[in-house]
Amino acid sequence: MFRSRRTATAQPAGAPAGRTVGSTAPSGVPTAAELARRSRRRRVSRAVRRVLHRIRRLFTSYISPLGWAVAVSGIAALAAFLPLGWHELLAYGVVAMTMTLAAVIMSLGNTSFKATIGLPRRRVTVGDTVAVRVDIANPGRTPTANARGDLPIGEMHERFSIPMLAPGQSKQTDVEFRTLSRAVLSIGPLRIRKGDPFGLVRHEKRLADKLDLFIHPATVPLKTLNAGLARDLEGQPSGDIVDDDLDFYGLREYEPGDDVRNVHWLSTAKTGTLMIRQYEATRRTDTALTVSVNPEEYASAGEFELAVSIHASIGVRCLMQDRPLSTHAGDAHATPRHAMDFLDACSMITPDHDDNPNLVEGTLTHDPDASFYFLTVGSLRELDSIKRMALALPKSASTLVLQASEGAPRAIRRFPDFTLATVGELDDLPLIMGVLA
Repeated sequence: MFRSRRTATAQPAGAPAGRTVGSTAPSGVPTAAELARRSRRRRVSRAVRRVLHRIRRLFTSYISPLGWAVAVSGIAALAAFLPLGWHELLAYGVVAMTMTLAAVIMSLGNTSFKATIGLPRRRVTVGDTVAVRVDIANPGRTPTANARGDLPIGEMHERFSIPMLAPGQSKQTDVEFRTLSRAVLSIGPLRIRKGDPFGLVRHEKRLADKLDLFIHPATVPLKTLNAGLARDLEGQPSGDIVDDDLDFYGLREYEPGDDVRNVHWLSTAKTGTLMIRQYEATRRTDTALTVSVNPEEYASAGEFELAVSIHASIGVRCLMQDRPLSTHAGDAHATPRHAMDFLDACSMITPDHDDNPNLVEGTLTHDPDASFYFLTVGSLRELDSIKRMALALPKSASTLVLQASEGAPRAIRRFPDFTLATVGELDDLPLIMGVLA
């Protein structure tokens, strides 16, 4: 603590004892001058710390380990040349220091760029072409130096040159690529790099954050899925007109063989003709959609992708019909409401060796009362294993097992507890679902 100074002065008569004339601060309280000195010291201390931080950052961020090795070894060689007189040390020291100096000069320049990354579409399908737009501008008042742009695209890096930009000038670079596989692809962050070709000095700056590109699996359009439990009070109208159900549709004239219990007597009395009630078939449509993600169940990576495409195609059709849907893929369990959200989730499906081989265990935990169960499995799944899974499902529900077997002929086999469909290629799915609808 600082102590306030006291000044011994004469006190006029009548002044209170113990008080100093002209003093406004009591004992132990810093004066205004002392507070000002403290403030100046704090400002100086902060400025020194900032300078030291920038110097430390300069030496640790801009100079690479190789640059430090070349510079230190060059200085050591020159220092050793003086007592030893070896011209080899002199030559190495001169070359090393020349390279270091050239690297520093080449890394200098204004790199105050401003950049943005743009994607015309954030959601695409496997096989589509994606165009990434990179806009780089110079918002400053001085020209910028040449630099290199580095744009990560997944595990790849797209590198391009950035020319000198005058104040207010901008440059647009388009990076195009074709999507080859389903994934959630990270694009960015965009960085600029400036330095020497030897890698001794580097200057790197982050300009734009990353974007996520959803690459959806390939899908095929399916016709209306009417499979479910008929005559369910909580079901939805299916569009099929029947003579006996819960949802009244209209009247028609009597035909031989019609059940007389369906005669609408009031209309018959008015028209003089026997009139029969007609109903629109209602079906409960709670659907559980499960896909196996264990790679040991599939003969190839292409077969795994076929299974995901089957899973996605059926899910999209269910959501387009407004059927309540729950999806299961490994540890991911969801109840999507929109087809786009469901396809985004399909883009994230990855193989998992630890996936539970009993697919219905997780499905029944989250969805025990569905009216229809779709199970998508690989070609290496044995028939006995499929039968055991189907036995665990509710007897009141319908079960369809779709076995992805790349290149195999399409086939449908009916068993007492389930139906097994073999899908050799994605275009087989509409034909199979059309037969089973």
